Amino acid sequence: DPRNTQKPIVVCVGFGTLFRGAHIPGAVFHGAGSSTQGLQDLRKWADGVPRTKNVVLYCGCCPFSRCPNVRPAFEALRLMGFTHLRVLSIPTDFKTDWVNKGYPSVTGN
Repeated sequence: DPRNTQKPIVVCVGFGTLFRGAHIPGAVFHGAGSSTQGLQDLRKWADGVPRTKNVVLYCGCCPFSRCPNVRPAFEALRLMGFTHLRVLSIPTDFKTDWVNKGYPSVTGN
């Protein structure tokens, strides 16, 4: 289907402590995008994912304009050939822009 209407895969590419504190239900953790280890984990996971899947990346560690994780993770997946790759806009941080607004979140792994 050219519209690729399947539910997206949501990937937290932030820090593990952030993900364990609260994350989007159903999200998987492969980060931190700013570290060599986090990018290796992301690439290893992505090897088994069809390149046309809808993938949404997010972090939320700090204001998006200063986020050290999203850009390297996005670029890594883009270079792997992902064609339906997006970033969730979290302008301030995950707590302010997601949790405090009442959007669904879960804690733990």
